[in-house]
Amino acid sequence: MQKTVLITGCSSGIGLVAANDLLARGYKVIAACRKTEDVARMNASGFIGLQLDLDDPVSIDRAADKVIEITGNTLFGLFNNGGFGLYGPLHTLSRQQLEQQFSTNFFGVHQLTMRLLPALQASGQGRIINTSSVLGLVSTPGRGAYAASKYALEAWSDALRLEVYPSGVRVSLIEPGPIKTRFTDNVTQGEQDKPVRNPGIAARFTLPPEAILPKLRHALESKHPRLRYPVTLVAQVMSLMKRVLPGWMMDRILRSH
Repeated sequence: MQKTVLITGCSSGIGLVAANDLLARGYKVIAACRKTEDVARMNASGFIGLQLDLDDPVSIDRAADKVIEITGNTLFGLFNNGGFGLYGPLHTLSRQQLEQQFSTNFFGVHQLTMRLLPALQASGQGRIINTSSVLGLVSTPGRGAYAASKYALEAWSDALRLEVYPSGVRVSLIEPGPIKTRFTDNVTQGEQDKPVRNPGIAARFTLPPEAILPKLRHALESKHPRLRYPVTLVAQVMSLMKRVLPGWMMDRILRSH
């Protein structure tokens, strides 16, 4: 029986690469995008296009209703990949900006997942995969708002994984690190005249979005998916350093970059 996977944030980057790969592997892919023109493009490319704005509760409910209708309330996989970055020193950011960051990157993920959880549980082997970040492991100057939303997603995923385990649903996190996508170009900057840039050293370790595919396949298809999948060398090193180094030493390293 063909398995259905919903992927959010499919207009480009990781979401689009994942959608193409899973379609080629025989999955039925529901490709969610915020813009209607991108939804039309998904439909023309062999996916089931779905309009979804994670910052809009009404849009989320409408999209969830459509997914339940399409799948007959039995969904195999949910890849929560959609989101955006808000960069800038914390003193430059308003409460409203932080609320929007959390609305899209965290609250919307929660609402969508909870609406679809019965359908995932009905499959008996459902998979929930959440795109976190190396900034879900460490927070750096100018990226505190985005990091906070990913820290929240990490903690939420840990709790959800334990709660749904008896139902057969498995929850994993993908932690990409520097990936060459349009994400950085689309970052919202708190100070337009002083944009926060990625450190030059990151460019040396940047990988194409296809680098996440082995991790995504394992999370979907292994009988024993991992809790976390760091993708790039930066994510792997930061994960290790966070575990073994004292806080003052981590601060010194992060300040220097």
